[in-house]
Amino acid sequence: MRSVVAAVFDLCCVMAFVVIGRAGHSEGETVTGIAQTAWPFLTGLLIGWAVTRAWRRPAALAGTGVGVWLVTVAAGMILRVIAGQGTAVTFILISLLFLGLFMLGWRAVARRRMA
Repeated sequence: MRSVVAAVFDLCCVMAFVVIGRAGHSEGETVTGIAQTAWPFLTGLLIGWAVTRAWRRPAALAGTGVGVWLVTVAAGMILRVIAGQGTAVTFILISLLFLGLFMLGWRAVARRRMA
């Protein structure tokens, strides 16, 4: 059950990043637009979970959290390039900062509550 909750938290982090980002650029919140922006990062998230085997220690900061975060951003950017979407340096930095803060943040809070 902890793995399912952790996966949902990571999913919510990615979706919050996408929705806030699109709203900040006045791109609108159509389902199609959100899906187009989200799929590379959601795919990256799945890859990150598989690479780190996040289901084993879903709330771990060092192994799971950092690995899932970095793979999500890296794979998301690579898939955006393949799909012909933008990857400006500022977008990469904002992606790293936002997703790092939130994906590592919820894990830090969870770890603190378990201690």
